Amino acid sequence: MKKESYNIIGVMSGTSLDGVDLAQIQFTIKNNHWDFEIIHSETVPYNYAWISILKNAVTFSKEALEELNHDYTLLLSSIINEFVNKHQIKELDAVCSHGHTILHQPQINYTLQIGNLPEIAKLTQQTVVCNFRVQDVQLGGQGAPLVPIGDQILFSNYHYCMNLGGFSNVSFEENGNRIAFDICPVNTILNYYANQLGMDYDNKGENSRNGTVNIELLNELNSLEFYQLKHPKSLGFEFVKEIVLPLMEEYEIEIKDKLATFTEHIALQTALALPNKNSTLFITGGGAYNDYLIERIKNHLPEMKIIIPEPTILEYKEALIFGLLGVLKLREEVNVLGSVTGAKKNHSSGFVYSK
Repeated sequence: MKKESYNIIGVMSGTSLDGVDLAQIQFTIKNNHWDFEIIHSETVPYNYAWISILKNAVTFSKEALEELNHDYTLLLSSIINEFVNKHQIKELDAVCSHGHTILHQPQINYTLQIGNLPEIAKLTQQTVVCNFRVQDVQLGGQGAPLVPIGDQILFSNYHYCMNLGGFSNVSFEENGNRIAFDICPVNTILNYYANQLGMDYDNKGENSRNGTVNIELLNELNSLEFYQLKHPKSLGFEFVKEIVLPLMEEYEIEIKDKLATFTEHIALQTALALPNKNSTLFITGGGAYNDYLIERIKNHLPEMKIIIPEPTILEYKEALIFGLLGVLKLREEVNVLGSVTGAKKNHSSGFVYSK
């Protein structure tokens, strides 16, 4: 299905549990150069029942996960259908959906994104491209991050492309290869403690700004084994639930101090992760709205030129890029880079379900 123009919906649900991001995108390719236009975009928030389920699903039994996968596929299909009907979208080439990550354990060759069951195509009456991570894990890769090929194709004019979502990840060119890796948790931790203050998130980082960094906790966080590993490497919610939160809960300090300490941790790990401190850093994801976090990153990277794009790209970049991954799959072209994930080879990943 190689042509010059594709009408696509990209669908993404991230670990920060903000909701389901949807973007209708027109992709065009001429002389091997890709362009895009985001026509419509929307985030559909989860209700509190779904947030609770998705937070706790990491502990579910195999049978409970199968039931959840079915229920979430129904939910995702209804969200996609409402988006299509609301914006009167016609003649789609495909819906390209990431699903929602519940388990990510590449060390045992396993990753699970729910919402990727074949019936999603029948329920939406669309061609659906989804389940992009499984094949990479089977090929010995981390199954993540997958966004870097989109960074390479759509945002190559920036040296570093970083997303501040539930976790932060970065991609860049090194010795002629695109490499990428997860840096550390971000909103999975910051939102957890903001919730304890009765807030959905720490607006602009104001609670963090008013807290005091606990040096002992900061040093313990920075000493975690993950930060000593070489790339490729990736993180799942298990890291938060089993390692980071238990460590932070050992400290009986005010919540604003925990927020301040973890914000400093994110900023420091960001600086440590980027080899060239004097270049351009393109930041997207919900964390880009956290003014205090951005200030702390700038403090640790004083010579870095930091670019935060206009809101549509900032908020919907992952939906945009999973749309591109789906298009590349339809074209049977590489959409996952072995240099990024550690897989045996570059490959074209994802399942295509016909309506």
